Amino acid sequence: MSNAIYSKMITEALAAQKADLNVIKAKRGGKFVIADAQPYVDAVNGMQPGEGQSPEVFRLHVDSVNAHYEIFRAITETVSCEDDPFVEHYQTPPILEILYELDPAFREAVEVFIKAIGDNEALIGKESIRRYGGFYGPTAVVDFAFVPGSTSNVVNTILKGLDIDKKYKQAILAAKSWGMNTSYGIGGAFAGAIEAGDTPDTAIKEEVKILQLLYAQPVAAQAQVMADAQHSSFDVKKYMEMYKEKIRPAVVAAKEAGVHYANIVTVPAYCVGDIAHHISQSMFNMTKDDVTFAVMEATTDVMEQTLKAGLDAGYKSVYDVLSVATGSTAAAVAYILEKDGFTAAMVVDLLTKRFTNYVQKYPTRGGAAELHNVDFMDMIWRGAEIIDHAPKGAGGKVKGVKVQLGAIDAHDVIGNPQRYTYPACAITVRFSSLMRLADFPCLLTSEPVTATLMTNIIALDPKTPGAPARVCKNCAATSLIKRCAYCNWNSAV
Repeated sequence: MSNAIYSKMITEALAAQKADLNVIKAKRGGKFVIADAQPYVDAVNGMQPGEGQSPEVFRLHVDSVNAHYEIFRAITETVSCEDDPFVEHYQTPPILEILYELDPAFREAVEVFIKAIGDNEALIGKESIRRYGGFYGPTAVVDFAFVPGSTSNVVNTILKGLDIDKKYKQAILAAKSWGMNTSYGIGGAFAGAIEAGDTPDTAIKEEVKILQLLYAQPVAAQAQVMADAQHSSFDVKKYMEMYKEKIRPAVVAAKEAGVHYANIVTVPAYCVGDIAHHISQSMFNMTKDDVTFAVMEATTDVMEQTLKAGLDAGYKSVYDVLSVATGSTAAAVAYILEKDGFTAAMVVDLLTKRFTNYVQKYPTRGGAAELHNVDFMDMIWRGAEIIDHAPKGAGGKVKGVKVQLGAIDAHDVIGNPQRYTYPACAITVRFSSLMRLADFPCLLTSEPVTATLMTNIIALDPKTPGAPARVCKNCAATSLIKRCAYCNWNSAV
């Protein structure tokens, strides 16, 4: 792979991340309007396919972001905090329906899967009960890997036993992982029915019914889920109708170019969340706090410096660029955590114990309640292993690239916590901000960076599914709860 591709990937990823941060820095504490996201749209419009990269894959990404932004500009001025988590979930349902129209054989395969959902009532009941009761510990119901308790895990388990084309299996799986086909996660209907007084048998049937609807009528299903969530910021049906027509040419072009359906349903969804989610009222509210914003800013500095150091040293593959990007931020956050005398193990233990209490206190908790706590724990667990001394840890390196942690020490706010509390007792300030970010770590992990890099990676191999991640995540929760036997990452369709 040429160095030019690596350089381009890094430039595009950093442009997306910095567009978000610069807007947040200027607007934090203020009122959010859709037009605030223009710098992110500008960054995306700067993305171009390089040598050997599929222009159709890039078009899916760029056209989706522009469609998302233009539709929002037309139908609403802002999005409420309560509604902003779902803005990434309105893209895959229309795209699935377009593919159903373009390829009747795909729709037929989906019909086989829909029937199989009904035939797997016992499996769905078991997984719903386990999630409801917290059997697996903290889980990410919409995890982009195959962790136990995730929707992807259940979908993959059902698909493995079906006699349908493998490429269709992979598309169905991708659509409910990275693709985010609706905002629904496994077990939600079951929990609601149980707490409303229904029998387990009735609750399981309700669960099967909603899971089947996700694939039978994706757009209608998302509209129903949002109505149940009392969404009010804009007309979700109108959004999806407009999006379907705007994205259709890009979907048709990708299909004709032979882009795998798993990538067609994946690429357009994950990249739009910066508009009204990462750049949003909730983000502006959270980052009013100087230290909380500083954590994101300093972590980005570490990532930028480390990615550029890797460029100087020479990357061996495009996946190394992704590993260095996400590994450097993980290391940076773990380093900040340890500055106040905390360890990743302490936080994993704390949040896992809290999860147990939370399940009992809120049995009807939202399906995604602990989602980002899980992301955060996984991130700091990985980061702690990176910064630990060799041979116990990675000696501060990711793929042989030294993580530039000096950027943390050089940050004026992170380096002076005494300015943000009782000065003589400033030993928990940074940790308190990390706990705020444990609920919203999207620019630490970082989602815009991951989305941009994955589009670049998929564009180099558009016929191979880019999602879900077919790897062991080394989940943080498994350090306390040995649930690996229930994970099926190594038997993905």
